[in-house]
Amino acid sequence: MSTQFQNEPDEEDNSAFWNKDPVPSRYSFVTRSRRWLVPALVSAVVLILVLAFGINSAGLSSRMGSQEDAVSNLSLSLSSARKASMGTAKDVQRLRFSVESNKDQLISVAESLKELELVHTLGRTVASLKCALERLIQNRTEIKGCCPLEWESFESSCFYFSRASLNWHDARDWCHAHQSQLLILTTAKDWDYVRPYVAHTFFWVGLTDENGKWEWVNGTPYTMDRSRWKPGQPDNWAGHGLGQGTEDCAHLHWDGRLNDLHCSQRQRFICQRRSSPSES
Repeated sequence: MSTQFQNEPDEEDNSAFWNKDPVPSRYSFVTRSRRWLVPALVSAVVLILVLAFGINSAGLSSRMGSQEDAVSNLSLSLSSARKASMGTAKDVQRLRFSVESNKDQLISVAESLKELELVHTLGRTVASLKCALERLIQNRTEIKGCCPLEWESFESSCFYFSRASLNWHDARDWCHAHQSQLLILTTAKDWDYVRPYVAHTFFWVGLTDENGKWEWVNGTPYTMDRSRWKPGQPDNWAGHGLGQGTEDCAHLHWDGRLNDLHCSQRQRFICQRRSSPSES
């Protein structure tokens, strides 16, 4: 028995396998686009990174330049300061050498000043003893050219520093009764002289503004000098609670400066008089 093969169907299947439908053209375009899109994106990212790095590098270079300028300026300042300190040190060294060189002379001048002060003190003591001796010989309390007993002599004046306390008007009258007047300070020497006596104590002086302006008890106008007054004085304070009137009378504070008070207050006072010329 013979067998017959039927190959027609196989031939059809093979032709169908090898002859597939062609791929549409749009898929070919997408494939080609993918091929150049990825490199383009990579290139763009690299370009952006390069630009960013360049900008940062430029900013960093600018800041580094500024810092270098600041460091340079600081170095110059330090150098100038070092030179100045070296110059100051040299000046101090020269001054020290000068002081050491003149030390003996300075000591000699100081000793001379002490001797002059001692001579002046001895002179005042001798004059006081002379006046006391003349009082004993003549049995008198008032001697021409001498200050009264318990009065201090300075220049051509006599000063009395009271121990009793009176109000300003009574102190003024007491001085008048003893041929003197409340202290009038018109020279720097007088200020310097009375300052040690008023330490830790208040003393009335002959200065008042009861007539509306400050003047001395002898009628001499007073020229205001704030440096001679306590800070903020005179303030003519009215809240003192001591009756009518404001603070119209001046006194020396314990530090040697002036202050105004109500005239009714009681405190010590200073009288001043001219010493009489000596008899020939």
